[in-house]
Amino acid sequence: MVHDLEALSMNELIHLQGTVLEALRRRFERPLALVFTDVVGSTAYFARYGDIAGRSLQQLHFDLLSRALPLGGGRIVDTAGDGAFTVFSTVDQAVDVVARLLLTVSQANEQRSNEHHLSIRVGVHYGPVLTDGVQVTGDAVNLAARVAGTADPGGVRVTRAASGELGGRWRVRCRAMPPVELKGIVQPVELFALEWRDPTVFPTKVRIVETNEEHVLPAKDTITFGRLKEHDGRVANDIVLWHPDVQATMRLSRWHFELRRTPNRMMLRAVSDQMTEVDDLPVPRGTEAPVGPNSVIRVARVLTLQLLLDARNSSPGEEDPRAAGTLGFTVDQRRNG
Repeated sequence: MVHDLEALSMNELIHLQGTVLEALRRRFERPLALVFTDVVGSTAYFARYGDIAGRSLQQLHFDLLSRALPLGGGRIVDTAGDGAFTVFSTVDQAVDVVARLLLTVSQANEQRSNEHHLSIRVGVHYGPVLTDGVQVTGDAVNLAARVAGTADPGGVRVTRAASGELGGRWRVRCRAMPPVELKGIVQPVELFALEWRDPTVFPTKVRIVETNEEHVLPAKDTITFGRLKEHDGRVANDIVLWHPDVQATMRLSRWHFELRRTPNRMMLRAVSDQMTEVDDLPVPRGTEAPVGPNSVIRVARVLTLQLLLDARNSSPGEEDPRAAGTLGFTVDQRRNG
């Protein structure tokens, strides 16, 4: 039926509007798992290494995402700059693909020098959208994009709505974060950090005995340790080492060792001639030793580091009984650094 809108009364137009909205919801609204992945530090990378290198890094992100998608049956809705927006029928499918993507990023980084590592962050949300099978729109899309921006490099953030849809296998790997305020979102948003790596293999934090400090390990593939804080205006080490005795601090090298996350385990690589020991065994400069939760690292005979798991890494709710016994896309589409 064709309506002459100019001939309709106000009440008739309001009624027609309601009819149209109901038809839109009935035909095109459905809940989907929404995932935004975004390259971290791309603006600085473009500035330092040029457009060709920067574009190649973006393309690596898209290529690895495309290879991971068949695992969960999702599809890429859009790419802009260095980010991608993908959708899935279920959150479990979405997280399966995210974990596969991040694993293949680690594998790719093993073949690349540290300064050319690809690092991405991920946001996952579940909510109603309007979709015709091609376009996907709605407030839930905007929220998912904002969530991605809160994640650490290499990290995954999921909303409460998304975590509630997860089966027990993934839900037990969600750790509650403080609520955050997001641009354009009225209320603070409850988020969870999802530990996509095997928590029995990869430690999540380090304790320094002599200073009684604890540091959460960054989600980067390579984490640097040493006494130097900055070099040429840039961060020199992810974890800065020091000792209450200044003379003891000077025995620590400016860059002392690295922790490297490989696809299946974490390795310590010594980069200093000063002593580094793992579980009482020396690790000479340029060599590696495997480490895991509870490993003890001795540094220059002045510091003792213990690798630990985060005890707060628990489920945000009841564990799914089915799992018993089991374990820079931005809204305005600008390149996000």
